[in-house]
Amino acid sequence: MALPTLPTTPPKTASLFSAIVIVASLGYFVDIYDLILFSIVRVKSLNDLGITDATQVTNQGLFLINMQMGGMLLGGVLWGILGDKRGRLSVLFGSILLYSLANLANGFVQTIDQYAWLRLIAGIGLAGELGAGITLVSETLPKEKRGYGTMIVATVGVSGAMLAYWVGEALGWRNAYFVGGGLGLALLALRVGVYESGMFEQVKQSAVVRGNFLSLFTNGPRLARYVKCLLIGVPLWFVVGILITLAPEFGRELGITGPVTAGLGVFWCYFGLVFGDFASGTLSQLLRSRNRALQLFLVLCGVLCGVYLFAIRGASPTAFYTVCFVLGFTVGFWALFVTVAAEQFGTNLRATVATTAPNFARGSVVMLVPLFKGLSGLKVGGQPLGIVGSAAIIGVVSLLIAFWAVSTLPESYGKDLDYLEE
Repeated sequence: MALPTLPTTPPKTASLFSAIVIVASLGYFVDIYDLILFSIVRVKSLNDLGITDATQVTNQGLFLINMQMGGMLLGGVLWGILGDKRGRLSVLFGSILLYSLANLANGFVQTIDQYAWLRLIAGIGLAGELGAGITLVSETLPKEKRGYGTMIVATVGVSGAMLAYWVGEALGWRNAYFVGGGLGLALLALRVGVYESGMFEQVKQSAVVRGNFLSLFTNGPRLARYVKCLLIGVPLWFVVGILITLAPEFGRELGITGPVTAGLGVFWCYFGLVFGDFASGTLSQLLRSRNRALQLFLVLCGVLCGVYLFAIRGASPTAFYTVCFVLGFTVGFWALFVTVAAEQFGTNLRATVATTAPNFARGSVVMLVPLFKGLSGLKVGGQPLGIVGSAAIIGVVSLLIAFWAVSTLPESYGKDLDYLEE
């Protein structure tokens, strides 16, 4: 596919509703559409491929999620390094192209092995867009408006999950993949008018080393900042990757009085995320503090996890989905988390961090899932801990660690980003 030539002279700053913010927002919209689509069509697609046993549907679904998230771990490193070496725009549009083509191919799968490899490839593609988009927006907006810009990206982006639900329900799982691939390819036409970051172009002219992923591990304070950034995002993917993706299983365990579907669970969770991302970004601007906004949302998330696991036993599906919505609101700090990661590091490592951090957080599902399965079979007092007890333990630990990480990171609101990591 021939792509238009990029403009050559990047402006120093952009407006809040510039082409950069719009394209980053729409790119994240399609990114979330594809990322969440499998969780929505998991049961229907596996049934169509001949897997109908409930246990096998759960096990094969977790396997495919792990393949997707494993791809995001690989892609996070790849795209992050390329973002600092080759530029933010090359990653933004390269990742969109890759996940769009993988999405189209997903509509043709006939076996689990094909499905798994294509989810891996899609995961690699999905790994690049958010980090590149947030980095680009952060470096081109005035520092006083940075939080509003990333809030717009997230608010528009997470609504892609709702479109995925509607399309999956109306058109079927194969056509839903085709629609996602088509949306991504159409988005590439908006490449015209989007400029590279002026900060990156300035650094590119210097002799400084860019995108050295290993340098994150050779300096103690820098490594500590990086690890803390990673830990902040884990609770969100505990909620989405376990509590919401396995909504049917939790619904049965909790005795919900009617059928619960993963598709509606994801829909209502991400509907809440739209409002949560808007609220957390706005709150960080009003409080003039990223850290205090994150702390508040982590506390709220802990409360709602407790409600989900212990307070709705025997409730109606409507009550269950209402809790999914509010739980989604409480984890609506995703873009704020990526913004903080971008603001903590210099221009020569910013894309590397902003791309790897969210993908390592997403990829934490790869470790959380086997831990969740192992703990659920653990016997306490002669009785298995079960999925509720297992989820409670993982949730408490991940939230406490995330709260500690936020509390010990330097505040980054209003920070000048025009600097380098030595």
